[in-house]
Amino acid sequence: MPDECFQHPRLAAIYDPLDPDRGDLDAYVDMAMEFEARHVLDIGCGTGVFALLLAHRGIDVVGVDPALASLDVARAKPGAEHVRWIHGDATTLPPLHQMDLATMTANAAQEITDPLAWQRTLRGTYAALRPGGLLAFETRDPSKRAWEQWNRDSSYRVTELPGVGGVESWVELTEVNAPLVTFRWTFVFAADGEGLTSDSTLRFRERDEIESELLAQGYEVREVREAPDRPGREFVFLAQRPGPTP
Repeated sequence: MPDECFQHPRLAAIYDPLDPDRGDLDAYVDMAMEFEARHVLDIGCGTGVFALLLAHRGIDVVGVDPALASLDVARAKPGAEHVRWIHGDATTLPPLHQMDLATMTANAAQEITDPLAWQRTLRGTYAALRPGGLLAFETRDPSKRAWEQWNRDSSYRVTELPGVGGVESWVELTEVNAPLVTFRWTFVFAADGEGLTSDSTLRFRERDEIESELLAQGYEVREVREAPDRPGREFVFLAQRPGPTP
């Protein structure tokens, strides 16, 4: 099940304005340009920010996400008619077989915590890629222990949103059971005092574990890059379905 911050309509509606700086997506836009991708599968597309960045550049994009409330936000945005939106995940895709590039941006890969679901996601993505197509995704380096900074003191803020009013938000770490890390976001709406919470669990995979699973599912590990917005703290994997290089 998707986290509440993605599937609750009131939280999905404020997801973008609470996190307006999506500079982390620049590297993926550059990647699409670098590999001259014409058809892109955006797995875990959420509210559609990345999918629409590509669509505005004339790229054919399929966005898939299991959170219907987030997809509703995406479908209401300008240019949304140029993206094919699918409610689901990479394990239940319709036949595509032509994608030049598939992406899992932000925490999308780490949110797939079950090992069998991760294998099925990799297999489903592989089937959607054309020979020579690429899968790009990011995952945090567990040795950097990012979760040690996830607390109320460092995250508390009040954001004034047009048409919504003030929203208090903060995150608190709730459990570390390596490789799983669980945390809770809290949101309080000043307009009516409603408080909502969203619990999330991420799987912090080691680099060699990821490489082994990619190879087991038929990919070739083409390159492992650093995330420009988190240098030294995150891996960005580029895995290829064998075939002609894009």
